[in-house]
Amino acid sequence: MEITTALGLILGFACIIITILIPGATLGDYVDIPSIFIVVGGVVASTVVAYPQKTLKNLIKVMSNAFKAKKIDLQNDIDMIINVANVARRESILAIEDSVRAFNDPFFLKGAMLVVDAVDPELVREVMEMELSYIKDRHSSSQSVILQMSSFSPAYGMIGTLIGLINMLGSLTDMDSLGPNMAVALVTTFYGVILANLVFTPIAKKLKMMGDEEVLRDELLLEGILAIQAGENPTLIRERLNAFLPHSSLDKRGGASS
Repeated sequence: MEITTALGLILGFACIIITILIPGATLGDYVDIPSIFIVVGGVVASTVVAYPQKTLKNLIKVMSNAFKAKKIDLQNDIDMIINVANVARRESILAIEDSVRAFNDPFFLKGAMLVVDAVDPELVREVMEMELSYIKDRHSSSQSVILQMSSFSPAYGMIGTLIGLINMLGSLTDMDSLGPNMAVALVTTFYGVILANLVFTPIAKKLKMMGDEEVLRDELLLEGILAIQAGENPTLIRERLNAFLPHSSLDKRGGASS
């Protein structure tokens, strides 16, 4: 589990709850079912209108990825690529299939099989860069939906507030209900702002960072595939791929200084 996502949400809600309770208010003062309905229901409705079904059908699954830890070890990937390169150098390019399958990565497997099938290097790069472009587009599409939901949330909070104010102004003759009605009207904006700034925007940014890490890994794998196809020396391949590592990783191996 990606502990920072859950921890951040818990900490954010805890700060809000504590701030509510310190002056002596109760959580019940901030709970209003119609307000929740207009904000959550409105955001869902606008999102459904704005995007096609194929974009929305995996949205919940995509958002859940922000809570799942996906370990990416670029150093281990480089070691696996060098292992494959050594097999290709000792035996032949046709002998790498077993090593590639042991790597157990669909992107790397697809590229390596093109190499095994003796596809022209330029065509291998073209095919794999197109695959990488599709991956980037999928990530960007999901992130844009969540960011759009973030912009819908305050808007529906304001709509709910306006509805509450209209209802309040329609019953001005009852002065005793003026204060409670005003509070209910404002709590809708409160919900919209929380959803936007504590839920949707942070999740979209977390998914973008995770997506960027995945794309970086695939770019490393692609460079490794092309280097193996070109028959480069495994030592030179490692030096080239080390450029994808952060300096801190290289420092530990004595490969660079910060």
